[in-house]
Amino acid sequence: MFTEYRPQLFSIAYRMLGSAADAEDIVQDCYLRWSKAAGADIHSPRQYLASTVTRLCINHLQSARVRREQYVGPWLPEPVGTRTLPDPVELAESLTMAFLVVLESLSPIERAVFLLSEVFEYSMDETAAMVEKTPANCRQILHRARQAVAQRRQRYAVPDESAEAILHRFEDAIRGGDLEALMNVLDQNVVLYSDGGGKVQAALNPIHGATNVAKFFVGIAKKGALDGIVPVFIELNRQPALVNYVDGRVSNAVVFEIGEGRVRGIYLVANPDKLETLNKESHS
Repeated sequence: MFTEYRPQLFSIAYRMLGSAADAEDIVQDCYLRWSKAAGADIHSPRQYLASTVTRLCINHLQSARVRREQYVGPWLPEPVGTRTLPDPVELAESLTMAFLVVLESLSPIERAVFLLSEVFEYSMDETAAMVEKTPANCRQILHRARQAVAQRRQRYAVPDESAEAILHRFEDAIRGGDLEALMNVLDQNVVLYSDGGGKVQAALNPIHGATNVAKFFVGIAKKGALDGIVPVFIELNRQPALVNYVDGRVSNAVVFEIGEGRVRGIYLVANPDKLETLNKESHS
């Protein structure tokens, strides 16, 4: 029975934590607790398991708060391959980098209530039981969370068939050092987020605007940063992406938000700790 619910449990944990590795650990911990509870009178296994995962995630986030606050540079979620990910949620936006970054601005309880209610469509009574609050309290929490998300939420664009062609133009322009061609691919208000986690070189602040973003990429190309890199086009977090390999291992993953034929957002994950899941997938 646990296997039946596992995809949803991972989906909750990944959205709560923004880390596939931590989500797997949480789901495994949930399984151990489920095994110990075997034989107990559990009225709804679905709710029992979702409650267990949610509470484990809340505890994990609360204990990791200091590490998140001390994180070097922008924090981005760990990218996951989603073309074959068994995810039960129809709302593709809830897996995007931009959406997960917005969730990071919520408290652990707010994040749990928002996700359980808005994404996983649990009733308010079910959600309240999972986070050990009253329904009235949860309605207030959900209201605050909705407001916070609405203020930061970007308009989600469904990737179209031209996305890969746009990424090819993006890659060719960088490798050719063609600043003008690169700017023609970028939206004027594009923003680049670069996550090195203090372990590899990355921009410590978001870079705004087509000119600045284009200069950044052309500049690193001129310094030889692309030497030996083999790019692979893939889907990550329900968005078009480039995974760059060096000597058979993932060097970085770049996830793109594309709308109206141009790149509107770039999420570059270079922190090696956040690339281990992709490395395992590529060697499996």
